Amino acid sequence: MDRPLINWVTRLILLYATTCCSLVRATTTPQELLRGFTATPSPSASSFQPFLSDSTGNYSLGFLRVNRTQLALAVVHVPSSEPVWTANPDGLARWSDQTRVFFNGSLVIADPHTRVFWSSDTSGDRVWLSNTSNLQIEKLDQPHSVLWQSFQFPSDTLMETQNFTTATSLVSSNGLYSMRLGFDYIGLYAEFNERSGTGQIYWKHKALEAKAEVIEGQGPIYVVLNPDGFLGMYQNGSTPVDVQSFSSFQQPGYGNRRVRLEQDGNLKGYYWTGSNWVLDYQAISGHCELPSPCGSYGLCQPGKGCSCLDNKTDHNSGRCTSPEKNSGDFCGRDDGKYTVLRSSGVELPYKELMGYEQMASLDQCESACHANCTCWGAVYTNSSGFCYMLDYPIQTLVGVGDETNVGYFKVREGAGKGSVEVGYGVAMLVGAVLVLCLGVGLGWYKFGRRWRRRGVGGGGYGEEEGGGGGGGGAVGPYKEMGSASFRSIELCER
Repeated sequence: MDRPLINWVTRLILLYATTCCSLVRATTTPQELLRGFTATPSPSASSFQPFLSDSTGNYSLGFLRVNRTQLALAVVHVPSSEPVWTANPDGLARWSDQTRVFFNGSLVIADPHTRVFWSSDTSGDRVWLSNTSNLQIEKLDQPHSVLWQSFQFPSDTLMETQNFTTATSLVSSNGLYSMRLGFDYIGLYAEFNERSGTGQIYWKHKALEAKAEVIEGQGPIYVVLNPDGFLGMYQNGSTPVDVQSFSSFQQPGYGNRRVRLEQDGNLKGYYWTGSNWVLDYQAISGHCELPSPCGSYGLCQPGKGCSCLDNKTDHNSGRCTSPEKNSGDFCGRDDGKYTVLRSSGVELPYKELMGYEQMASLDQCESACHANCTCWGAVYTNSSGFCYMLDYPIQTLVGVGDETNVGYFKVREGAGKGSVEVGYGVAMLVGAVLVLCLGVGLGWYKFGRRWRRRGVGGGGYGEEEGGGGGGGGAVGPYKEMGSASFRSIELCER
């Protein structure tokens, strides 16, 4: 064999070996976990540490950093680094070498010095991840025996082909909002009152039943995110009882889809272009229609933005009220102290979904709320006589042109002095101290000048010009006192 041919074969072998090694390095994350597997978080991992991947490499299971010092067990869409499922959003573990995930038939997150944070409570043989992001635990001696799957326990995201049933719910990552199914509708709920346990519904989509009817007694409905670009509601068979079309409905060429319940309470749909997620659907289109876009005791005016109900606090610089004052109710011995805030030209963003009582006057509506220790406020519509009473801490109201719509709101004693007013108070205090220090400094300066002119030993004004031994005594103390005055200002500024 001649030398050029030998060199060409050598280069080919080296290229093949390099490619194989690269592929091996790229696929070092296993595609299944067997009994005996264990993993601990690495201090060098900045945001996500994978230890299981699907066959395409699009999704991985691993440790997800939360608030830098905590972790969740999560499935992440690798190209975008977006988490699509989280095992333990309400019980985060520490990012520490003491925390570990292991598989002993159950997939478990635990810290041996504290507790078990989450467990699948299964007796399986392997864990694997489908190319649709569904994490599954199986028995190997039983074909297609899925003991547990993440699609039955969603967190805040619904993926393509994933069945969303009446037994499941989506919960926003901040824990304030949830999505649940009723008999023939999809509902979004706000958990504004931790004692109620039910939540306030703020958005409801009822099945339109254009192609099929919801029949009572034939089983519950379920929802599926269809790859063709719609959220379908089904009861039996493949014919939907309702279709919520996305912007890309029935347009070919779109990638993976997902629907997520966002931290502001909106339900949004996205599709993957290959480089980023594009917004394709949102249940609530208007900013002021969201459950609390301006926060507690806020006022949302369409086209104008947010302000505060009290017309005193600057919403742009902080909250309208202190958050620690907005919990519980007014039934406790020490919880009954409050002031009253009234505001006209306001209404609730989701009043059509709230219960109400018809009353003869605003005074009657206010009196009913005043006598009820679980009532945080009421909105009275003079034209209809409807009184809407709120059994949760006051959230954002919507500004309207009708001044006969009047809100009556309870404000805990000490509330309303949130971060904005505290900031103003601190600024005023600092300003007063600086003015005082400046006054003291100027006083010392003037006193020093008089001392310098008169001299220390009674030598008179002529001695200021250095005419005698007494003049030397006059200059030294003047300079010392002058420098002391400026030091006092400097210390105050520190």
